[in-house]
Amino acid sequence: MTRIIISGCGGKMGRVLFACAAQREDCTVVAGVDVHTGVQDAFPVYCSPLEIKEEADVLIDFSNPSLLPDLLAFGKKTHMPLVLCTTGYDKEQGNAVKQAAQEIPIFYSGNMSIGINLLIELAKKAAQVLGENFDVEIIEQHHNQKIDAPSGTALMIADGVVEAENRSMHYVYDRHSQRRKRSPDEIGIHSIRGGTIVGEHAVIFAGPNEVITISHSAQSKEIFAAGALNAAVYLVGKGAGLYSMSDFINQEGS
Repeated sequence: MTRIIISGCGGKMGRVLFACAAQREDCTVVAGVDVHTGVQDAFPVYCSPLEIKEEADVLIDFSNPSLLPDLLAFGKKTHMPLVLCTTGYDKEQGNAVKQAAQEIPIFYSGNMSIGINLLIELAKKAAQVLGENFDVEIIEQHHNQKIDAPSGTALMIADGVVEAENRSMHYVYDRHSQRRKRSPDEIGIHSIRGGTIVGEHAVIFAGPNEVITISHSAQSKEIFAAGALNAAVYLVGKGAGLYSMSDFINQEGS
């Protein structure tokens, strides 16, 4: 039985994560972290992870980038694995995660859906096969409450394409202010915000006389919770290092 701490337990994803964990036999929630403290859903909630008294095997974070320093300090102090699901980290925070991963196991992904991470693997393969003759455009759609843009997932897709093509490329987020032809070394990334869209991502490979589109549609937040729980169970017992959904998918496929 994997004992889990949920950081951001009072948020939408935190509540979905607890509900999904309650339906599984291989994990249980023993504590939470949230700005609203007290007892929630039969487990204690603390204002900071550094205040947690319960013993646990792994912490899953669906909160805010501002909490990252405390999470990393907690992980290093207790040698506890961390599953970081929060998006919107800046470059400095990303470097802090990499440094902490030298001491503890950290699973980080901008999107915890197995399906979207499979899309990224397929996009990498497409980029390798199609090469420079195909222009790449990425469109992401989310609900009107999402703060960051573009989505972390869109950036993950773009990074995967760049890695696969193994050449210098740059990201273009806005074309309305410039009048010039599209350059072959750019990836266009477009964000749409509206309504209650859970998450839609499409990567378009547009080449001479043909277009290939790979897309993924999230129907419920439960897919992200399920992916986070799978990652948590997977991470327990692993050595220090930075793990991703790609590691999990490749393990499943082997």
